[in-house]
Amino acid sequence: MGGQRKSRPCSPPVSEGGDMKIGIIGAGNIGGTLTRRFTKLGHQVCVANSRGPRTLGELAAETGAKPVTVSEAARSGAVVIIAIPERSYMELPPDLFDGVPDDVVVVDTGNYYPRQRDGTIEAIEAGSTESGFASHMIGRPVVKAFNNIYADHLAKSGKPPGAKGRIALPVAGDDPAAKAIVTRLVDELGFDAVDAGGLDDSWRQQPGTPVYASDHDAAGVRRALADASRERQPEFRGTADSPGTFSHPA
Repeated sequence: MGGQRKSRPCSPPVSEGGDMKIGIIGAGNIGGTLTRRFTKLGHQVCVANSRGPRTLGELAAETGAKPVTVSEAARSGAVVIIAIPERSYMELPPDLFDGVPDDVVVVDTGNYYPRQRDGTIEAIEAGSTESGFASHMIGRPVVKAFNNIYADHLAKSGKPPGAKGRIALPVAGDDPAAKAIVTRLVDELGFDAVDAGGLDDSWRQQPGTPVYASDHDAAGVRRALADASRERQPEFRGTADSPGTFSHPA
């Protein structure tokens, strides 16, 4: 990575020219990777985590992203990406998106790992899609994307449009305009986007499905989505002892 870049303000939430303002809530594997990729592409990124802006100095110095609070990140862009553990949706401020314009696109990258990390979330166990749960918790429509790819592949495996073996990512949501914006970002990152239907269809890209943690091209993603089963696999259902850890699920 190059030398230190100057941090830039990220509000008001508008896009100027080709330079989109993006808020990212979560600085772990996916959130940190998207921060690095989007800043390198020239977008203005504000990034937040649960521990506060002071803990993000290293990522800010590396990328030029602006460290902010979670509430500031929700008001920092034309797109707000939430990349947090599923259980952490229950810890977000209830007024997180109060006053945020309706045309701000909110992206959920999350996955539910009850036995490994999140513990049992009854709404999901009862049949809610994971992103449907996320949408309910924040009181906003969301687009589901970036949840089925390893962070390392997201960082390193992008290719130009039309390149042989270009990986495709499913994008699910109910607002065509919002999905179009996410599709543009997916393409900029070096991946094809496949329309995976509405948010009620987003179970097709959840953990345990054929498209999850796989690197298919666009045709392969469509096949994998079509082959998915709504029944949740046992390793992704909570138990009385959940959660354990990723090395020792419970």
